[in-house]
Amino acid sequence: MAETALTNPGESAVRATGWRGIADDWSSDQRAFKNVSWGKAMMWIFLLSDTFIFSCFLLSYMTARMSTTVPWPNPSEVFALTIGGHHIPLILIAIMTFVLISSSGTMAMAVNFGYRRDRTKTAVLMLVTAALGATFVGMQAFEWTKLIMEGVRPWENPWGAAQFGSSFFMITGFHGTHVTIGVIFLIAIARKVWRGDFDVERRGFFTSRKGHYEIVEITGLYWHFVDLVWVFIFAFFYLW
Repeated sequence: MAETALTNPGESAVRATGWRGIADDWSSDQRAFKNVSWGKAMMWIFLLSDTFIFSCFLLSYMTARMSTTVPWPNPSEVFALTIGGHHIPLILIAIMTFVLISSSGTMAMAVNFGYRRDRTKTAVLMLVTAALGATFVGMQAFEWTKLIMEGVRPWENPWGAAQFGSSFFMITGFHGTHVTIGVIFLIAIARKVWRGDFDVERRGFFTSRKGHYEIVEITGLYWHFVDLVWVFIFAFFYLW
């Protein structure tokens, strides 16, 4: 079905409606993406696709947890640490969450200084962000090692439902891989910023136009996404 729209006096055009009309409007708009770089647009598309993947993982986990007839292990007991003779539940997870959220703040500051073209502060803050990310991954490795030594496997565990192990390793492992990639990416971009690649337009991977630090913002988009995903993992897997 179509409707007639007047464009100029004496002229008429047929405008499509529904999904076809939406597609025609977006494709004919000369301003919608005029000021958006390909790098930033592609990062948003990647993050959208990654959102679907993490959503499927979390939905699968919730489905498995609600459908199992065997009691689900208590996270407060499974992820507790004994410090000074005291059994403290979720202490390691709380520290990991604090570290990762703090790294989001340092990343935001790096983006700010990047647009001010202060390459020293930008590079230092990106390296601090990478260090916090590496700390998070190190603590996650400690958590994995502890649980494996206690008998947690993807197919079994000593506390309850067998699906616990597979859900834990799948979700936290996939997220940890994202953090690790982000740390490597942060170090690579920080090195380029420190050398002044964006000030002299030195050719190479991820080097944008002279004077442009947009790649720092693109890196920040990825890092903030990783932090946001962890908030959902923390809420649904560790607190539920």
